[in-house]
Amino acid sequence: MQVSLQNQVAIVTGGAKGYGAGITERLKERGVRVWITGRDDAALAATAARLGVQAVHADATNPADWDRLFALVLGETGRLDILVNNAGAALNIASFEEQTDDTMAAIVQVNLLAPMYGWRRAAPVMKQQGSGVIVNISSGCALHAWPGWGPYSGAKAGLNQAAHCLYTEMRPYGVRVATVTPYWGATDFVAASGIAGHPAGDPAIRPMCMQPAEMGDLVVHICELPPHLAMPDVTVQPMVQEIVPM
Repeated sequence: MQVSLQNQVAIVTGGAKGYGAGITERLKERGVRVWITGRDDAALAATAARLGVQAVHADATNPADWDRLFALVLGETGRLDILVNNAGAALNIASFEEQTDDTMAAIVQVNLLAPMYGWRRAAPVMKQQGSGVIVNISSGCALHAWPGWGPYSGAKAGLNQAAHCLYTEMRPYGVRVATVTPYWGATDFVAASGIAGHPAGDPAIRPMCMQPAEMGDLVVHICELPPHLAMPDVTVQPMVQEIVPM
């Protein structure tokens, strides 16, 4: 039986744009009470107003911001049913010799440590409830290797494997953990990463990439699965993308 998400409580990091906004919109349509987070106050306010959700300025790499976020959501609702770790960034696409130590550390922090900060705070809440879903948005870079993507790929691969460990810890308590690994998407990722000439930025190819609303549909499907079923890993590839890496 499909689970009803009506009146459930969700946090979506990086929820103001791209996949995060698509996920938020679909959850809201199912009657979920959603809190979105991010660092762009204008984008947060605009998305919150458009979708009728709550916005919280919070940096996913800052543990203190996680504490403040959880205190706010739990103080108002007393529960957390869905945590979507969507915030992430490539920051610098370059060979290892061209990276800086600080940039590599920042890449690992936003793509790997930030979700872990959320897990650590969500785990006791969901264990006590005996229910909950944690969804992590990863990247095809976790599975394949391309030059210049090393730090980002390593962080995302770590996310996928660490999420498997989290799954084993939470499964006995009825809490499900899912990691979605998408490839090309119609988001602002390419522009934000400064990747010139990337096919996902081509207006002719972009409509054939994964759309934010499609990611939202997928996350909703994961959350609506019957409680005795889990979907630990989902990989989504656009048919237009030929994958020929190492």
